Amino acid sequence: MFQSAGERSFPLPSQIAAAAGAEGWESMYPYFTRFQPEDDQRFWFYNAMHFPEVIPAFDGITSEIPYTAIGANTARLFSFPTTMGIEYRILNGRVYITANAVTDPARIQERLTDFQERAGHYYANWDELYIGWQQRIEALIAEIEAVEVPRLQELDDLSVVTGARGYATNHLLRENFHRCVDLYSKMWHHHTEFLMLGYGAYVVFFEFCRNAFPEIGDQMVARMVAGMDVTMYQPDEELKKLAALAVELDLADLFVEGGEPAKVLAALGERGDAGARWLAALEEAKDPWFHVSVGDGFYHHHLSWSDDLTVPFAALPRYVEQIRGGADLTRPTKRLAEERERIAQEYRALLGGDEEKAAFDQMLGLCRQVFPYIESHKFYCEHWFTTRFFQKIRAFGGLLADRGVLAEAEDVFHLRHTEVEDALADVQLAWASGGTELGARHWQPIVDERKRIVAALTGWSPPPALGPVPEALNDPAVQMLWGVTDETVQTWLGGNELDEKVVRGYAASPGVVEGVARVLESVNEIGQIREGEVLVCAVTAPSWGPVFGKIAAAVSDIGGTMSHAAIVAREYGMPAVVGTGQATTRIRTGDRVRVDGDRGIVTILG
Repeated sequence: MFQSAGERSFPLPSQIAAAAGAEGWESMYPYFTRFQPEDDQRFWFYNAMHFPEVIPAFDGITSEIPYTAIGANTARLFSFPTTMGIEYRILNGRVYITANAVTDPARIQERLTDFQERAGHYYANWDELYIGWQQRIEALIAEIEAVEVPRLQELDDLSVVTGARGYATNHLLRENFHRCVDLYSKMWHHHTEFLMLGYGAYVVFFEFCRNAFPEIGDQMVARMVAGMDVTMYQPDEELKKLAALAVELDLADLFVEGGEPAKVLAALGERGDAGARWLAALEEAKDPWFHVSVGDGFYHHHLSWSDDLTVPFAALPRYVEQIRGGADLTRPTKRLAEERERIAQEYRALLGGDEEKAAFDQMLGLCRQVFPYIESHKFYCEHWFTTRFFQKIRAFGGLLADRGVLAEAEDVFHLRHTEVEDALADVQLAWASGGTELGARHWQPIVDERKRIVAALTGWSPPPALGPVPEALNDPAVQMLWGVTDETVQTWLGGNELDEKVVRGYAASPGVVEGVARVLESVNEIGQIREGEVLVCAVTAPSWGPVFGKIAAAVSDIGGTMSHAAIVAREYGMPAVVGTGQATTRIRTGDRVRVDGDRGIVTILG
């Protein structure tokens, strides 16, 4: 992906010292995550889209396993012609990535032959294979939900003896923990099985359009596949149903801006049959639709709606008000679909011959067939499954806390997953011998030290990139997902003289609006958003969809025209500018801003 370094350079990995007060941070992560001397010769960029915060020790698994699966699918199963997989390193608790490009023409051609056969099989049988995928992923979710955290009693249940099970319950501690980790790994392999092929189809269409229509903008290509009906939006639809029910049952007065979920739930409990009916509907909607993380599924502390009702209850007052006013809350899918046809036909008419038009039709048709998966898979994988995964790990933490190894259940996330195995072995031995666990004096000081290190790392400002800058940054996937281009790098290097009142990025979703900015430093602050504000953040998650009904526009530091923030904004018909690289540092809460989603410009008005 990144070759031929020029004279310009970001700091080299070897030049970055440990953040003040965080010396020894490396011990939180496996050895293979550390930068090596030869890595100074390569270009890396900070993956703030997926990892916008410091990675706690256990959460390191959310980079290790996904990159294992992504690379396996692109490099070893489907043989993508010009790229292998992604390598990652951790520096001061932040994830940096680079991709290994295939540049030898002969090898590209060899891999292309394999790709056409292997990927071609999936493209030709997409709908049928997708049904199989759906069944596999739902089976994995059922498996992770069925995993039990064993209860260790004074004596094992008599049935263990009379049933001749052949092993005591302490055996299940590590077996069931291993089961969680193994299922998480398998989920990510399934996750990227279709995902990379979906991106691959879009990249081919994108490159065709860029060559055939040199003046076309990235957003215009993206709008040709807009108007999708995907699973990721269903949690938001469930909220709208709950809002409608609140109006029908004359409970609308309970849903007001800034209302605390616990107080609203208590008030509903006092409203007789109507309140009981609404609460029953809430419980029914929760499984599975509230198993959606407020983040993007990469941090244990980005809780799901089912764990923390802040996000859904921040959206409900607006929906209730709109329904009372007779508003139509359906997403503008029909309008987007009509618009995508108009745009596609306008560009198709510019093509010269029938052969080019046929190629255009084939590529666009494939994109529209495969692209809904790119959003739908997120609900099943990064949200429903991952919510359940973290809940199970938290339960193992509860067991370790009950046995005195850890001070509290949440401390399990300050151990690497291999260290959790050691802690569980300690419990297995103590229960079996009648002795006492020795882990308290070993693990609790380590946990305390790591909490202190994480706090120190939080104050460190990571460079947006590391290493020598390549002559050209032209990888379309990197551009579309992360928004990293030559222009982005130039901005990072400070080479562009920009008006201090102007922030530039990608035109992600059309429209121009003005509003007051609300800058969020983390997803945990999402409940602060108020009606009509402009959301400014490092990166958004698809699960923020309900909040999109309240805001006037969205602006993010990270992301390209096919990032999830951009896709969601287009589906909600809301202006958005992404990949600015600096919006959260240039804009302050309370600033009045103009967001131009047609040109990718945010102007600070005052």
